[in-house]
Amino acid sequence: MPPARALEDDPLGVRGDFPIVTKKTFLNSAYIAPIPKQVVAAGTAFLEEKANNSFQLGPLLRKCDEVRAQFARLINASSPDEIGLLFSTAEGENVVASGLGLKAGDNVVIDELHYDTEFVLYRTLEKTQGVELRIAKHRNGVVDASDIEPLVDNRTRLVSVAWVSHRNGFRHDMRPIADVAHAKGALFYADAIQAVGTFAIDVRAAGVDALCAGSYKWLLAGFGVAPFYVKTDVIERLRLDRFGEFNGNERPDHTYEFPPNAKRFDYCSRAFGDLYTLSAGLSYLEKVGVARIEQHTVNGLARRLQDGLAKQGHRLFTPMGNRSSIVAFYTTKAPADIRAAFDAAKVEVTSRNGTIRIAPALFNNAEDIDRCLEVTKKLA
Repeated sequence: MPPARALEDDPLGVRGDFPIVTKKTFLNSAYIAPIPKQVVAAGTAFLEEKANNSFQLGPLLRKCDEVRAQFARLINASSPDEIGLLFSTAEGENVVASGLGLKAGDNVVIDELHYDTEFVLYRTLEKTQGVELRIAKHRNGVVDASDIEPLVDNRTRLVSVAWVSHRNGFRHDMRPIADVAHAKGALFYADAIQAVGTFAIDVRAAGVDALCAGSYKWLLAGFGVAPFYVKTDVIERLRLDRFGEFNGNERPDHTYEFPPNAKRFDYCSRAFGDLYTLSAGLSYLEKVGVARIEQHTVNGLARRLQDGLAKQGHRLFTPMGNRSSIVAFYTTKAPADIRAAFDAAKVEVTSRNGTIRIAPALFNNAEDIDRCLEVTKKLA
């Protein structure tokens, strides 16, 4: 258990809401984040209501609209009408790829810091539809518009990046990439699961046409729901590839029309319980303030961590001065030795493929970082 003084060091006044801080030093929210007690209470209340009174569909759909409005505020969308509700981040990219009607000779541009889904998806489309996948290489953990621009041409239909990379936490400068994509008529998509909730997001300023973000990391909720933003003037450019009772409005003659907003992507019943916990998570973020979270985690803890690792002589995968809460470094130590060192100190991080990834969250503090650095010192 962390010492008492570590529990008292609580810059954002949130540690009492996260039971995990009394059990271990958890620095792995980029993997699966702990949730605060308020989110647990929302999930319990949903189950109690379903057990005791069941539900009518109307209140459930109103909760969906409440979440759309919350998420629209969080990313500075123009309207809640630009927010659909899918099941996972991966589904968002699949919806976009399918909706574009990609065909032989078209190409999609990503970078090698992207998530695994994109490689599986677009390599499959290469084999099945003749779509070319073009991959921008990273330079010491960095990719920018100058790396992507040479790969974009008049047959590029989509440029896709992870706003923040799960591999090393690299945070893209989005607007220049958007301008490169739009200059050739391509859409610009962002996997935002490692970004939303950690710093201020402005999809309009960034030039993003669509993004998706699952709720089980920095949005402080469970699994099974992923808000899906689509810019208004892009919505009807994406053809629907799945259909159900919720994305078609029935006419008297049993024909259907689809809503002119992002609700058209909500084709079936949602994971309503997870929508209630997501709403509680979004409310929690609003209460604490994303700007305060960014100042504490990105400008404070991640910077302290990166500086400490550099002084210890570690080779950083995350570029110095990066603006996310994820820090990664390379290691040649045996996986069993790495695991043993962190387990002995009750510090949780992610170690895989020759890198160690550390991700402080709003409930962490400086002493957590120092405790982690005591472990990494032994691995230098």
